Amino acid sequence: MRYRKYINFRTIFSLVIATMLLLHGSAFAQAGDSTATENDTTVSSSELQAEAESAGTTAADTTGNAVAAATPEGTSATSNAVQAAQEEEKSIDPQVYKNFFYYVLLFFLVCIIVGIVGKIIQVYELTREMQGRAKRVNWNKFHGTLFLISLFVGLYGAYWSYAHHGSLAWHESASEHGERIDSMFITTTVITTIVFVLTHILLFGFSFVYKSTGKRKAYFYPHNNLIEKIWTIVPAIVLTVLVLFGFFTWRSITNVPDDVAKDALQVEITGEQFAWTVRYGGKDNKIGKRSIKLTTPLNGLGIDYNDKSAWDDIMGSDIVLPVGKPVRFTINSKDILHSFYMPDFRVQMNAVPGMATHFQMTPRYTTAEMREKLNNPEFDYVMLCAKICGQGHYNMQKTVRIVSEAEYKEWLATQSYFFSDDVKKEFKASQSANKGEQEEDNKQLALNY
Repeated sequence: MRYRKYINFRTIFSLVIATMLLLHGSAFAQAGDSTATENDTTVSSSELQAEAESAGTTAADTTGNAVAAATPEGTSATSNAVQAAQEEEKSIDPQVYKNFFYYVLLFFLVCIIVGIVGKIIQVYELTREMQGRAKRVNWNKFHGTLFLISLFVGLYGAYWSYAHHGSLAWHESASEHGERIDSMFITTTVITTIVFVLTHILLFGFSFVYKSTGKRKAYFYPHNNLIEKIWTIVPAIVLTVLVLFGFFTWRSITNVPDDVAKDALQVEITGEQFAWTVRYGGKDNKIGKRSIKLTTPLNGLGIDYNDKSAWDDIMGSDIVLPVGKPVRFTINSKDILHSFYMPDFRVQMNAVPGMATHFQMTPRYTTAEMREKLNNPEFDYVMLCAKICGQGHYNMQKTVRIVSEAEYKEWLATQSYFFSDDVKKEFKASQSANKGEQEEDNKQLALNY
């Protein structure tokens, strides 16, 4: 049975080696031929463009407007041919898959070699033991020392991560409520870090101090009520405090009084695959009503223009907000679940189809002030989608600019209205159609009676 086991092992090992050798040449061929491939691609693209231009010129000379009729306005046979060539170049090279499988097999080969070396050492130690010789290596002491080294390396790694990565991902909140969220986050981080350090010191230190020496026997300690109570009650109290801390912090952010919410700047954010639409309340600071039944190519949000408060709703190219003024976001989705996320302001709220959600916040610093604080002249606030919603998810982002009140009013005056001339014509036509239908219904009703 053991012989068959080793035969199977050798067979698997041989298959791995053979596959590695087969993929070895192709895996590194791409690096050597990359320059030639780029040159060939450039030449082929140039030749293709030249052929397309000559073909387009010939077709235009012989058939007059045939090419213009066959291609849409603003395009040409040359641009179509070049675009097709570029799309072909963007396709994934099969060599990528070969390289991937090569390195996977390389990983397995390393694991096999490590296993073989371990077995050889084990056989060597067993042979010395059978011959009555002392073991050359005290593996218990060796492993205990590795545990101790791992403890110091791991603790230093945690410190290094806090010191370096923390400064990259963390800076002062740009909103007023963000201070409360940051304090909650810091409190949780401090408590969990203390628990992390203590438990790892006990775990790795115990493995080092009480490593096997062959002179003592482990004591079987099945149960202790006091220890059970301590490690059950203490974590329960700590977690309860953290949960209550988070609960009251969240309520203070989301449970805004009605009068405060009404006086805040009203902004509606609507997500769809794969873009955001921003609507401001206009001069009356009121967002007009919407209905999915009113959605048309011109009225993509389905705004109900029978509600006169929608007539002055403004379409925002970006999210521009005045500093120090409360802003209430009404968040919607046209298709699937999205997530309205502004990390610098500690704002995140799901955009749910068919149900409006709300979030209110007050910006603390303008974009210019935050650039000075971070010493980064290229810094910008951003709004992202925090729910993976499809292949264009990465494109769901907008720049957020925090400016002074005067700059905000100046920017707002340059934006266009949702109730444009084309939409007005469509609205009037729909009103006339509805009026005609109503009159027809009234006549039919009169005839019936």
